[in-house]
Amino acid sequence: MTTPVVQLFLHARPGWRARRRIVALQRAFRERGAEILITRSVSDRLEIDARATHVCAVGGDGTLRHVVDALYRSGRPLPISAYPAGTVNLRARECRYPRSPHAFVRRVLDGGQRTAHHIALVNGVPLLSCGSVGPDSFAVEAVSPVLKRRFGRAAYLWAFCKLLMHWPRTRMILSWQGERMVCEAVYVAKGHFFAGPWTFAPQAWATDPLLHVVALEQASRGRFLRFAWAIVRGRPLTARDGVRCFSCGELAISGDAGVPLQADGDVVAHLPAVISLRAEPAQFA
Repeated sequence: MTTPVVQLFLHARPGWRARRRIVALQRAFRERGAEILITRSVSDRLEIDARATHVCAVGGDGTLRHVVDALYRSGRPLPISAYPAGTVNLRARECRYPRSPHAFVRRVLDGGQRTAHHIALVNGVPLLSCGSVGPDSFAVEAVSPVLKRRFGRAAYLWAFCKLLMHWPRTRMILSWQGERMVCEAVYVAKGHFFAGPWTFAPQAWATDPLLHVVALEQASRGRFLRFAWAIVRGRPLTARDGVRCFSCGELAISGDAGVPLQADGDVVAHLPAVISLRAEPAQFA
């Protein structure tokens, strides 16, 4: 039997809650006979080791995005997995990866069948679960890295609360499949979950080769907060005034230069931007 060689991509400075589980994860892989290759840097130019037979992102969705990008650049169809040890773990939630290190290792090494996940690209940068332009993206841009490391998701909430004092409203134009729309906020789902256990596109899944889009014609404080409350309560968005829902294979977003676009909790681009689907899906174990 061939010894599995697992390349673990670890965040350079993991949160204190995650450190013990990361050590336990490495131990669990070794106990199952796997060889471990550890890469600690999470830059935007990671490299896949030539010896690796499996790659595992240990962290949040930002870490996973860098690893997926490195895997695509390598040109190797290796299986990938995501151990949930970051601030936000939407793709790990959708994949139902266990937090128990031993249970995670059993699934990754014994799972057998791979699942094809369709990945979106924002100006060439991977988008795994969800992206947006509007109040959310301005809040993400304002998040303090120091507060994010110390307090996790609470750092996003604090940035959003500060945003309420100086509420940004920006006009943008969406273009897709010969159609055009003017709006003030847009959400794009490539996975099922958004900001935790919620969803704004219940029909969206990682295995679905479509972008699911929700656009708000106006994004004043009141309209935006009612929109967010509908998501939290699980209410359908299709019947709400000023909200348009549709699916497409590619979406172009134009507007004021410098307006941020966030993907999976990080600003990855500024307008204008094109969101499209990558031809080859990633194989998740």
